[in-house]
Amino acid sequence: MEMKTPTEAAPPGGNQAAGEYLTFTLGGEEYAIDILRVQEIRGYEPPTWIAHAPPFIKGVINLRGLIVPLVDLRIKFALGAAEYTPFTVVVILNIGGRIIGIVVDSVSDVVFLEPAQIRPAPDFSGIFDTNCIIGLAALESRMMIVTDIERLMTGADMALFDNAQDLNQGAGVSQC
Repeated sequence: MEMKTPTEAAPPGGNQAAGEYLTFTLGGEEYAIDILRVQEIRGYEPPTWIAHAPPFIKGVINLRGLIVPLVDLRIKFALGAAEYTPFTVVVILNIGGRIIGIVVDSVSDVVFLEPAQIRPAPDFSGIFDTNCIIGLAALESRMMIVTDIERLMTGADMALFDNAQDLNQGAGVSQC
């Protein structure tokens, strides 16, 4: 198993790994994302379902007049569907000017991680994609999967977010 070098594991734009991270749980595992992307943390509210959306897009919510798509990270990470409880949380993110909500099991903490605390993600030789993982961080007795939320929220299946952004800017509605 080949390990990525720190420069390969770092997000685009240089050494952005040091700093504060919001940690959350999914399926019993703890994940961390750059806190600078987080705009708000809210309780789960049932979204408005969108026809023909991929299964990981649960629908949209109205956030003070903005149409915000909700992504269920359990489904995006192939962890299976979860039953939404009073502890289920929506983290509102700003990713490249797009406002997106991610549904997580619970929010854990805000932690500061130094680059030395983040080990590169292993390269599993194409068995599964680790492109969205910056690395693994150990903090005391905790192990966190440090996620590159920008890489995760881009790609062909995320083009739907651009349509929601167009709606927020009054560009119109696409037809079925």
